[in-house]
Amino acid sequence: MFRFFFFIIFFLVNNNAEGNPDNYSEALEKSLLFFPHVVKIVLLSHGDLTGGCNDAGENVKFNFPTAFTATMFSGSTVEYGWGMGSQIQEAQVGIRWATDYLLKGATATPPARLYVGAGDPNVDHKCWERPEDMDAVRTVYWVSHDKPGSEVAGEIAAALTAASIVFHRADPAYSRIILRTAKKVFKFALKYQGSYNSSLGSAVCPSYCSYNGCKDELLRGAAWLFRTPNSIYYNKLIKNLGADDQLEPDIFSWDNKYAGKTIKLARRALLNHDENFDQYRQEAENFVCKILPNSPNSTTQYTKGGGNIYDKKIGANIKLPQSNLQYAGSTIQQNYLTIL
Repeated sequence: MFRFFFFIIFFLVNNNAEGNPDNYSEALEKSLLFFPHVVKIVLLSHGDLTGGCNDAGENVKFNFPTAFTATMFSGSTVEYGWGMGSQIQEAQVGIRWATDYLLKGATATPPARLYVGAGDPNVDHKCWERPEDMDAVRTVYWVSHDKPGSEVAGEIAAALTAASIVFHRADPAYSRIILRTAKKVFKFALKYQGSYNSSLGSAVCPSYCSYNGCKDELLRGAAWLFRTPNSIYYNKLIKNLGADDQLEPDIFSWDNKYAGKTIKLARRALLNHDENFDQYRQEAENFVCKILPNSPNSTTQYTKGGGNIYDKKIGANIKLPQSNLQYAGSTIQQNYLTIL
C-alpha cells in the first residue's frame, strides 16, 4: 500500500489540475486522511528505529522499497504541490512519517551503519498478525563499509533529498537536516559500492533483491541532489557515473530506476532550456513511446482497463510476477512529461 500511494497523488492532482469535472479534490483529501492512519497502525518499536512501514501483511520492514515510495511521494508533492491546496499539509505529514524513520536509520548508533530493515522475512512471511499482537524479537539489518549496500543507500539519499525540497519553505531547519544526511548517505553509497544482496542475503532476498545493480540508484540519488543549491559537483558526477550511456528502459519500479533518472534530468532541458540535457529529453520521449498504448514503438500491452502492463515478448505474463500495480508508476511518469 505504501508503494502504491504515490500513484494516488500524481493521478488525483494531475486530473484536478486539468479541470476534470470529477471531484478529485475530495478524493485526494480522503486519500491523504486515510494514509497516515494506516501507516501509524503498523508502528513497531526497534529501539531508536521506531516508525516506518510494514511490508504487506507481515511485521517486517524493507527500507529499499520504502525509500522508493518516499522519493515518489516527495517528488509528486514537489511537482504538483501547487495544485493540492490545503492538502499539502497532509501530504507533508505522510512524507515526514517516512523520512523521520529513514533519518533514524541513517543516524542511529553505533555510527558508520545505515539501518535498512527490521524483522525476519522468512519467519514473518509465514505469520500474519496484528502489529499490536507481535511480541517476537525484532532483528535489525544494516549496511556498512564492509557490508555495502549502494542500492538502498542511494535510494535513501534520493528520498531524503526530495523531501528536503518539500520542506524547504515549510520547515527550513528540518530541510537542512535531511539534506545534510542525504549527502552523507550518498557519499557512503558512492565510496563503498556493492550490492546489499551479497551483504544481507536472505534478509532481503528473494523479497526485495536488487536485480539490476546499484548504478540506477546512484544516478537517481545524484540527479535529485543536482536539483539542490550548490550542486555542480553532482552534475559532473552524473556524467562520471555513466548517465550518458544509451539505455532504453521500458520499465520503472522500486528496483529499476533508470527511467526515473532520465525523467529527472529531462526536466532540466524542458524547464531550464538547458541544451546540455537534450539527450535525456530524447531518452525520456523514447521511454514514453515504449509505454504508451498504440504507439508504434510500444513494448507493452495493457488490459482493457489499463491497469496491468504486459510484455509482448512473453505473451500473457505480467512483466514481473508480483506487485504489478507498481508499473502504474511508468504511466505516471508519462503524465509528468505531458504536463512539462
